[in-house]
Amino acid sequence: MTDRERPSVVIENAYIAPVAGAEIPGGHIVIEGDRIVAVGPGRADAVPAGAVRVDGSGCLATPGLVNAHHHLYQWAAQGIAPDGTLFEWLIASYPVWARMDAEVVHGAATAGLAWLAASGCTTTTDHHYIFPKGRGDLFDAEIEAARAVGLRFHPCRGSMDLGRSKGGLPPDEIVEEIDEILAATEDAIRKYHDPSFGAMLRVAVAPCSPFSVSGELMVRSAELARSHGVRLHTHIAESLDEDDHCKERFGVLPVEYLDRIGWLGPDVWLAHCVHLTDKDVRRFAETGTGAAHCPSSNGRLGSGVARVPELLRAGAPVGLGVDGAGSSEMTTMAGEMRTAMLMQRARHGPHALTARQALELATLGGARCLGREAEIGTLEPGKLADVALWRLDGFLTAIDDPVVALAYGGSPPARLLVGGRTLVEDGELRTVSAAEAARAGVAAHRRLTAATP
Repeated sequence: MTDRERPSVVIENAYIAPVAGAEIPGGHIVIEGDRIVAVGPGRADAVPAGAVRVDGSGCLATPGLVNAHHHLYQWAAQGIAPDGTLFEWLIASYPVWARMDAEVVHGAATAGLAWLAASGCTTTTDHHYIFPKGRGDLFDAEIEAARAVGLRFHPCRGSMDLGRSKGGLPPDEIVEEIDEILAATEDAIRKYHDPSFGAMLRVAVAPCSPFSVSGELMVRSAELARSHGVRLHTHIAESLDEDDHCKERFGVLPVEYLDRIGWLGPDVWLAHCVHLTDKDVRRFAETGTGAAHCPSSNGRLGSGVARVPELLRAGAPVGLGVDGAGSSEMTTMAGEMRTAMLMQRARHGPHALTARQALELATLGGARCLGREAEIGTLEPGKLADVALWRLDGFLTAIDDPVVALAYGGSPPARLLVGGRTLVEDGELRTVSAAEAARAGVAAHRRLTAATP
């Protein structure tokens, strides 16, 4: 069904938190095709003929959540090194990940994307950086899964070229050669990237990390991305081990290294950003570099607490990410709002991050990281109709403020729309079977672990 053929949708009687502009205690949202055409108080003045009317009584309407960092393949490899640091967990995980193939990636991505949709996420990125030879088209496998589930998708063609023999962390058998990486990355951009307004699929260039990628690959990846007008992504400043590695290898801290090689800018967003100096925070703001904050993963690995309040005060774009399920096991985007608040408050006091700031991180903040703030992240006429309708009655009625109820209490969405298309209705996935998606994830796990010596 095309956007023009899709029936209009009118949501009424909902508490609306548009993120941009004043909240509306009882209002309406009118959707035609893939766009929002009206948002306002009371009932809609004009309802398109044949529109689907949705009673939002007892519900909170927000923009769909935007996940700014993920590794979908890790759904098949959860629970590894449950008490390890980042480097310990990676070293334990690499041999398992090395056995993945396209079937594993498709099943893991199907489960991970369905889990995101069922928990209110409408747009997600994914950072896939391991491509074992002779195992099928892994990048295409996750894209096909995203098409089936129906999320707006920003897959990042990741890479590693610095194996253990050259001073990197990963084993040599899972890294690629530079020319091979760049050719495959350019092919992915040409085949899949859609720069148009409302695109469901955009590609980013994403060498993995300073401890798994050479300086040459970082520089040439940036040149490639900018020649095609696509965004750049990598992990940075995630752990103190990484700080030590960068000081030993480059003589500077991680963000200084990126700055030196031209990897800060409005077309860049970086995952984690836990260990930032005051200068780093200023440079993020000055250059418009985005930060994808992954609080559950950072807590699980004992990496630390990112300087989110300082980044926000400086004016840098900050979004939220669930990170891979391998280091955050079953985390939802709504859950990351709560975790982000609690971690900042535990460190800086109760005013460090509010419920509304957490909601903004999970919506507009993520959209800014992905360069899509003109299209998604707020509920405004002219923007894409990516809408989450959260049921906050029942037990959650005990919390008077709907935004606080969502951020603190959490609730699966009653309805989720992506570009006006219903992905979740009455709390159930409609594009794929939740049970079948779960089974696909289990099958991917069994296939991966059975293949691991």
